[in-house]
Amino acid sequence: MTILTQSRADLLSDYRPEDSFFFRSAGHALLAEGTAAVVPTCNSAGGAADALVRRVRTTLAEAEAAGQPRPIVVGALPFRPVTPARLRVPATVRWTGPMAAQAPPPALPARFGSLRHVPSPDDYRSGVTAALDRLADGPARKIVLARALYLEGVRHHGVAAMLRRLAHGNPDGYVFAFDLQPGRILLGASPELLVRRSGGRVTANPLAGSAPRHADALADARAGERLLASAKDLREHAVVVEAVAEGLRPYCLDLEVPDTPSLLRTPTLWHLSTVVRGHLRDPEVTSLHLATALHPTPAVCGTPRTLAMRAIGEIEPFDRSFYSGVVGWTDSSGDGEWAVTIRCAEVADREIRVYAGAGVVEGSTPDAELAETTAKFRTFLRAIGIEQDL
Repeated sequence: MTILTQSRADLLSDYRPEDSFFFRSAGHALLAEGTAAVVPTCNSAGGAADALVRRVRTTLAEAEAAGQPRPIVVGALPFRPVTPARLRVPATVRWTGPMAAQAPPPALPARFGSLRHVPSPDDYRSGVTAALDRLADGPARKIVLARALYLEGVRHHGVAAMLRRLAHGNPDGYVFAFDLQPGRILLGASPELLVRRSGGRVTANPLAGSAPRHADALADARAGERLLASAKDLREHAVVVEAVAEGLRPYCLDLEVPDTPSLLRTPTLWHLSTVVRGHLRDPEVTSLHLATALHPTPAVCGTPRTLAMRAIGEIEPFDRSFYSGVVGWTDSSGDGEWAVTIRCAEVADREIRVYAGAGVVEGSTPDAELAETTAKFRTFLRAIGIEQDL
């Protein structure tokens, strides 16, 4: 594998669907091209997570033995751990430092023949009511319910154009593009870091609790202040932070968990955010090991995990696939970075499926959760030049 380090290269201009993997965080960006090796098919459920970590380690060792310097594995894990991950060693990798902030290029609106809400708005409200009934019966504390927009008969301007708008329109997001299968790309700009390992340092940034942004500066500031004071959102956030901290604690010598969240802003939403930091107890624990230990967090699933996953399977009328999974990379030293695959869509030649979810907790209402998912759709809809809510 050839690794090129470029300080100011615009990797976006060289992205090619079905041959490239693109990942951008605040600190760097990478463009991986081609395939040198594929990690043998394996899911990440239960004890299989350890098998997945071993297979990644073995694949990287074989690549290194074959003469590839500093090989890395790139790819994604799906929402449901029983579904096989998609991970590979690329033939070439190019890195940059932080990408320069730029205004997004002018929108070229996508055109589509038909639109389907899956489920319908009324059915989504009914699903939220069903989830609230389960919470009232206990012991579930949170259930995340998603919905999708299926744009069919689409005429769009290409994945590369959408990726460029996502990257420049979401300068602080984790922007990604990777192939799910020939002709279908998962593309998004996530605000949420699942976990990063850099040497012995571990960082996670769970998000939960959100509110739409406003064009008026005063109204926007008030929306953020209301979110910080919202008892319902603070409860939802605390559940997620608690789960992430408990997931990391066995692997860390120490763990810094702030007592209260801060506000994180994206172009469309305010989020409650907590940055969790620690130091590894065992240097053999890799970033992928940590990712499989944490995923799926209550931010995209709920808690307790088993009960929330069961409720999602019974209420949601579609397979999430790699939506609300994780995407990123890990190298032979164990360092790596994994983001949660939200604010994303599956893009095919004539179809786009846009996904969004909302956490149902005590105090949630069907109308509010529907409005939250509508706001979350905006990140991707703007990338394809659609400014109105669908």
